[in-house]
Amino acid sequence: MNDKKVRVRFAPSPTGPLHMGGVRTALFNYLFAKKHNGDFLLRIEDTDQTRYVLGAEDYIVEALKWCGIKIDEGATIGGEYGPYRQSERKPMYREYADKLIASKDAYYAFDTPEELDSIRKKYEEEKKTFTYNHQTRDNLNNSLSLSHEEVQGKIDAGVAYVIRFKMPIGEELHLNDEIRGHVVFNTSTLDDKVLFKSDGMPTYHLANVVDDYLMKISHVIRGEEWLPSMPLHVLLYKKLGWEADMPKFAHLPLILKPVGKGKLSKRDGDKLGFPVFPLKWTDPKSQEISSGYREEGYFPEAFINMLAFLGWNPGTEQEIFSMEELAQVFSLERVGKSGSKFDPEKTKWYNRQYLMKKSDDEIGTLFAEQILKEKDITANPEIVNRVCGMVKDRVDFISELWDQVNFFFEAPEEYDAKSLKKGWKEDTPDLMSELASILEGIEEFTSENSEAIIKEWITSKEIGFGKVMNPFRLAMVGAGKGPHMFDIIEILGKNETISRLNYAIENIKK
Repeated sequence: MNDKKVRVRFAPSPTGPLHMGGVRTALFNYLFAKKHNGDFLLRIEDTDQTRYVLGAEDYIVEALKWCGIKIDEGATIGGEYGPYRQSERKPMYREYADKLIASKDAYYAFDTPEELDSIRKKYEEEKKTFTYNHQTRDNLNNSLSLSHEEVQGKIDAGVAYVIRFKMPIGEELHLNDEIRGHVVFNTSTLDDKVLFKSDGMPTYHLANVVDDYLMKISHVIRGEEWLPSMPLHVLLYKKLGWEADMPKFAHLPLILKPVGKGKLSKRDGDKLGFPVFPLKWTDPKSQEISSGYREEGYFPEAFINMLAFLGWNPGTEQEIFSMEELAQVFSLERVGKSGSKFDPEKTKWYNRQYLMKKSDDEIGTLFAEQILKEKDITANPEIVNRVCGMVKDRVDFISELWDQVNFFFEAPEEYDAKSLKKGWKEDTPDLMSELASILEGIEEFTSENSEAIIKEWITSKEIGFGKVMNPFRLAMVGAGKGPHMFDIIEILGKNETISRLNYAIENIKK
């Protein structure tokens, strides 16, 4: 840790929905900031206007909000280091590109896309790969090969150009990654990246270094795919004279497919039936809908808890952590170097743990809001809370509760064929009529009292309990499922219980 205040940023591009890998990057940045009483910034990196997607920025903001990742400064709330959208910072980048040109650490390149395509094809014919680097740059259409007058003439004539970084030759960079440790790069293996485009916008490389410096970012925590860019970014800090203020770098491991090799993609989710995005996304062009964890019924706490364990572990047996607890124990030292396999079943397990931790009142309220309201069913909240509490350990999601408790709100009109065949015999209607008479006579219609009276009656008849209880359950529930039978009838009440019994007697024909 350096002594300056911890300031981290999550800097997505608004090119579509936020992948769960992006959410994990945001989460690890957020946890690191909270652990060290630092600031978490949201910066929108929209330098590539050709890939900008309408609605993507709003989606990013809503996703972070749903996850409980709170922004201290950023595009939507402002702050003293704004603006926080790179497109709104456009005028400031040119100054730094010019500074690199002046120090001969960057150069103008006038090569047209057609010229570069032609060169690539020639290389391919010779079974080689073309790279714009120290071996090729002196023979290309740029300010290194042209005279000062030719360069100025092209600029004055309005010829399109980009500004490229002039990668040093033969330097060994010994760098430190907070997760991977000591890493070495040889500059001769690296290409001359474009820093400034012909449309007047910086590329990611220049913009993110300039912004990180100006926003006083202390740690850059980002995905493994940016590790190859680390030497360029370090060199930019050095060439711009900012080496003393350079942030520490940490590159997070990949999230891997559940089956096979490689990085987790939307295609994997589509194929195996799980979301890879936090929220549902509708593509503005194709109108294609992609599922989201929120809409699939996951609790944000479960989603976050699952994500935290993809690439990090606390070093203990504990698996359930609140956001506050995660922030207390999180450290980059416990982030792994290798990729972490995503397990959709483990995500369901997390959701179940959080569902079971909720009180009956919380679950009942969610069930009423999400399920009963949609079905236009009004019910006593106390009963809703109680019945949901009775079966919450049997489900992973609130949406699955309906199949477990629907009979409390709708009397069965059809009966499960398998249960009928097994439990409804020729003498069953007479038994059920007799049971209805006994139930009619029970004054204190509680679970405990009803159970004692019915059991005594069954014993006195010297018949098996199943002979009565199986068809009794069928009449109440419509199938051979549900919690304790006498708890069910206490909630239904005497009148409804007898009404359902009579309906079954009249409507179930052998």
